[in-house]
Order: sequence, then C-alpha cells, then structure tokens
Amino acid sequence: MRQVAILGVGQTAAREHWALSLRQLAVQAGQAAMAAAGVEQVDSIYIGNMTSGRLNRQRQLGALVADHLGQRGVEAVKLEAACGSAGSAMRQGLLAVASGELEAVLVIGAEKLTETPFKETTAALTTAADADYEIIHGVTFVGLNALIMRRYMHEYGYQRHDFASFALNSHANGAKNPNAMFQTPISQRTYEKGRVVADPISLYDASPIGDGAAALLLVPAEKAPTAARVIGSASATDTLAIHDREDLLWLKAAEISARRAYEMAGIGPEDVDLFELHDAFSIMSALSLEASGFAEPGQGVRLAQAGEILPRGRIPICTMGGLKARGHPVGATGLYQLAEAVLQLRGQAGEAQIEGARIAMTQNIGGSGATITTHILQRP
Repeated sequence: MRQVAILGVGQTAAREHWALSLRQLAVQAGQAAMAAAGVEQVDSIYIGNMTSGRLNRQRQLGALVADHLGQRGVEAVKLEAACGSAGSAMRQGLLAVASGELEAVLVIGAEKLTETPFKETTAALTTAADADYEIIHGVTFVGLNALIMRRYMHEYGYQRHDFASFALNSHANGAKNPNAMFQTPISQRTYEKGRVVADPISLYDASPIGDGAAALLLVPAEKAPTAARVIGSASATDTLAIHDREDLLWLKAAEISARRAYEMAGIGPEDVDLFELHDAFSIMSALSLEASGFAEPGQGVRLAQAGEILPRGRIPICTMGGLKARGHPVGATGLYQLAEAVLQLRGQAGEAQIEGARIAMTQNIGGSGATITTHILQRP
C-alpha cells in the first residue's frame, strides 16, 4: 500500500448559509482544495453527508457535485455514517489512493441543516440512533448523551460544572478561527449559567448544528514530498443502541480505531501533538480522551481541569474550536477536523497555531459512538 499525502485543503465557514445551497457549499470547498493543490482533474470524488435526502430533498450528491465541479464523467459517490460521514469518506478516498488504483482523489464533507424547521432537522439527525429501540421512545441525541453523562457523573463522582474546561477551551480556540460559528471566549460563570437542554447537559455542553463544507485533495506521497502525510487510519464500529454496549462509559470503537491507527503509524498516544476530537457533547470529549489512551477511565475530566487539553498543554484538543465553537455541520465535521489538522502541521493555523506540531490525530464519531474513524497525520 502506498503512503498518501494531503496536497490541497478547502473549506467554507461554518454558518447559517441562507444564500448558499448544499451543492454550492460542496462545490466551493472542492474547488478550493483543487485550486490549492494545483489539480484540474481528479479520478474520483467521495462525499460525506448525512441528511441530504431527507432535509434537502437531494440524493445522488456524487454525480451532482462532480458535474458542478467540472468533473463530469468521474466516479463519484456519497457515503453516510451519521455524524461520522466525512471521516468515512476520507477513509475510502485514502484506501483508493493507497491501493494504487487512483492517483488524485477529492474528498468532500458537506451538510446543510438550518433551512428546515427545527423539529424536522432534529428528527433527521435522530435517525442515527436505533429506530426500533431508541427512536421509538422519542429520545434525541442530546437525550442519549445526557444519559451517558449522568452515568459518568454517578460512576466517577463529578458534578456538571466539572466539565466546563472542555467548553472554555473550545470557545477560546474558536475565537482564533475565522471559519468558526462562535468567535467569543466564555467564562466559567457563563458556562454555569447555561440553560439546561437535557439534564445534565447544558447549552455549553452541546455543539451547534450549521451549514458548511470542507474538502481535501489526496495524492500518492511521492508526488507531494512536502505535503502532510496520512500515517495512520482505521475505522471501527460498536452497537447502535447504547443499552446494548458492554460498557456504557467506554467508546469501544474509539479504542479499536485508535489502536489500529497507532499501530499503522508506529506511534503511541504520547507521540501525538494535537487531537481534533469529536466534541459534539462535553461527555464525548472525556470518553474519547480515555478510549484513545490519553487518560485512564474516569480521568478525562481531570485531564481537562489540569489544563492539559489547552494549546500549551500535554495534548491540545479542538485547537480551532472543535465542534462546540467551530460548529457541527454533521456530515462535514470529519473533513473540517482533518483540514484544521493539516493547517496546524503546515504552520498555517494563524493565532490558533500549536507550536512545533508534527503529528496530529483526528477522530470522527458517528451517532453516540457506533462508527468511529481515527486518522493520524504527520508533517513531512
């Protein structure tokens, strides 16, 4: 298998894009990645998206976007793995280039969630849960994560305010990212005054939905010796329904995918300089840190409280705002994470730059942990 490099990066701001359609967002990000790479023709396009068929009344995104990118005739397909769609699209694009079958692959994550009524959007997102055993009871994803967070607090003796460090870090970092939805830091007091959405999850424990797209142009590493390289990649699954899990407080798919990615890269968690984790909810930040080997079970919150997740900490996370401040256009999130990691490795992250970043890891979660894809990138 060949090593793969990321030659081009493109992204739109994460916003409520009233003037742009889903296809326009995807095309803008794709065009930007191709232009940055100096590539006019690709061999294939993989698109991560979750809700286009239901909310945008548009399937066949592959052919649609290929046409409007001026790539009519190329292989193009949409991949769906709930909030992990973009990470899964990246995984397939990576394998296509690594296999030697394709030489230039465009991977795009795109989602448009803000033009439909809130109840309709929520219902569409909830389809990532188990229809027969979870959705049927009216539970939403904030409700499922609230159950997990409540159990974590009970098991390890935490209070809701103990999770504040995750939100404070993401908002402080988002203030340095011009593409972020929220660009204002928050205080501990602001966090604690946040409206409770689903006890114990408050407004500041949950990421905002939005519209946006991000894209990467992948080529064999020998064709781009100065570009960031993918040195580790793996995807794994767990049960869809949280009540079927062996351990409600352990992201098994994160453990498996991270372990395989570490093995492929020939490194361990101690070698990672920054971690773009999937902070859809504060509890997921703690669980991801633990399952990926950065903290012992129950100690992810302590790691955050000790300042080790900050830009100058042991393992900086969500360095450009994460899902919490950058925003969470669900099917695009995994590509935003990767794009931001590439910018960090290039030294192009502006005020958000992590000094000396050489190895970056991203982790994209679908649902409440059913599909998790981990990628490890290295500066050449």
